[in-house]
Amino acid sequence: MSPTVFRKDGYRFYFFSREESRMHVHVQSQHGEAKFWLEPMIELAQHTGISQREINAALKLIKDNEQEIRIAWNRHFPSGSN
Repeated sequence: MSPTVFRKDGYRFYFFSREESRMHVHVQSQHGEAKFWLEPMIELAQHTGISQREINAALKLIKDNEQEIRIAWNRHFPSGSN
């Protein structure tokens, strides 16, 4: 299961239900995908096929929607981990 947190500007932001417990979000674009850590700070964890321009755009969207992502994470993983 990979619930979508939100979609914006051609990007899908989502979680995987059975993955590591460190807070993070996945981003999918038309060209590839990336994973960003949210803790201890927002940073790129890994990417495949996504351009640097798309990474920068996704990073801005994550920062702009950080609170929404954190709330969605805590709703999806109420115990604080998955």
